[in-house]
Amino acid sequence: MYKNYKVVCNTAAGRRRYMQYLLPPILASRIVDRYDIWINTTDACDIEFFKRMADRYPQINLVWQPDGVVNGISSINAFYKTCVEEDAIYVKMDDDVVWMEPGFFEKMVAFRVEHPDYFLVSPLVINNALCTYILEVTGKLKLKKYMNARANHSVLWKSGGFAVELHDWFLKTQLPGERYRQLYCGKHPVAMNRFSINSILWFGKTMKAFGGIVPGDDEEYLSCIKPTELGLANCFNGDAVISHFAFHSQREHLDRENILERYGEYLHREWSANPEMKQIDDTVQAVLKEIEEHRQEIVRTPVPYRTVPVPAKKRWKMRYKRWVKTLRRWNYKLNRKSYIVE
Repeated sequence: MYKNYKVVCNTAAGRRRYMQYLLPPILASRIVDRYDIWINTTDACDIEFFKRMADRYPQINLVWQPDGVVNGISSINAFYKTCVEEDAIYVKMDDDVVWMEPGFFEKMVAFRVEHPDYFLVSPLVINNALCTYILEVTGKLKLKKYMNARANHSVLWKSGGFAVELHDWFLKTQLPGERYRQLYCGKHPVAMNRFSINSILWFGKTMKAFGGIVPGDDEEYLSCIKPTELGLANCFNGDAVISHFAFHSQREHLDRENILERYGEYLHREWSANPEMKQIDDTVQAVLKEIEEHRQEIVRTPVPYRTVPVPAKKRWKMRYKRWVKTLRRWNYKLNRKSYIVE
């Protein structure tokens, strides 16, 4: 609770390989009353992981897709209908948020309450195109050439090479000694501009006003269409920092460079010094081990969802994309670029 508001965190889940790093700080937070895990996957092992974690922690509430259909990001929008409690503040976190600063929830919920006129508020997100733009223009991150403010920027959003360099910069120069605090840059309102909603906060009463009905692409609707309809702005709180792992076009590059493992090593080391965090981390790792040990049995368990078949035309498109990705992989190896000024 915070100032008579119930604090509900939620995540469209998801992938356990990432959420092993998201669960401990959420479960340890003193102000998060409930953690809604939106089950938006047909991976039986991921679902089993969430079930076993929910058995161990009463804060976890499993929310099943309201329409009984899972279709990747296209089926996320239905979950917002469950986020309309008038006395609640909702904190949505992507499943691949791999680090958040201590006291993140206290900071962001306080900011949400102190700025009720914004539609959405977001922290400063490492690996989010508009947040990278903020870091660029405030002089916190020096790039070799100017990159403009676009949610789907060909470098800041799409480039795997840039994401590798950005995370490497953050891990090496900002996390040690809590130097990430030097990135703080105040509030930055934004309007009529889409941004990646890696972490957003809203009032339940605001969502209730339109029944939580989010048609189509939830990111376009919530970051751009709905606030424009209402004549409202969104806002980045540049004094609270998290790190988001990857967009789909970046993931292969980051995996090849072991970026996720580097975050894991850092977090396990940090959490080992805090008994509560270590206990939660140890529990998460134990459950992950259980899942791997019983994988063959678990994958035979029926998943309670209908899936949407992939049309033939889309299958050919996916094959083409895989071919293009192979070419890009070789191009990346041969022509690796540097974007950040050391």
